[in-house]
Amino acid sequence: MRLLIVEDDPRLAAVLRQGLKEQGFAVDLAGDVPEGLRLALASEYDALLLDLKLPGTDGLELLCQLRRRANPVPVLVLTARSALEDRVRGLDLGADDYLAKPFDFGELLARLRAITRRPRVAPQTLLTAADLELDPARHEVRRGRERIALTAKEFALLEYLLRTKGRLVTRRMILDHVWDLDYDGGSNLVEVYINYLRRKVDHDFEPKLIQTVRGAGYVLREPG
Repeated sequence: MRLLIVEDDPRLAAVLRQGLKEQGFAVDLAGDVPEGLRLALASEYDALLLDLKLPGTDGLELLCQLRRRANPVPVLVLTARSALEDRVRGLDLGADDYLAKPFDFGELLARLRAITRRPRVAPQTLLTAADLELDPARHEVRRGRERIALTAKEFALLEYLLRTKGRLVTRRMILDHVWDLDYDGGSNLVEVYINYLRRKVDHDFEPKLIQTVRGAGYVLREPG
């Protein structure tokens, strides 16, 4: 998934970004409300981690601006403010959850998984296609009875393909969801990682699931 962190503490932002990247997330950073709003409106994010105490304008102003524009991105508020009034105000303004600093990284991951579940459908524990299974919570992949080891970025790419199962995804769409703004898109990185995945989840199995649509992109498609 692709995340936006709006945090003015450079050290904390860097630690969060590194930890989340190691878990397979694509992460962009903003240090204030104007930059956070610009990025949030320019790109599609799966979740936003928002600090309240930001330079110039309170972080809740960013939340207000997003909700006024009907932007539905799930927002997890990260802040040193622990007063009940602050928590209530943030939730009333449209935040999806609240985590006071200091926090445990494992709890942060669990809360991210919770707020990014689709509210109008039952939570999906496993993502599947034919005999391929991906478990986001346990970070496990199986094809049939065989467990498959993937790197964090391979896992993120496969998760995106499974979440868009049956639909064409372009190279640009993959870059937007699996990589972040630090990547300029000038190499064949997507093609390289698609080939990595094919060797691990398709090469020795039937049916072949990851298909290339020449000149358009890729689709993970089940037979029939």
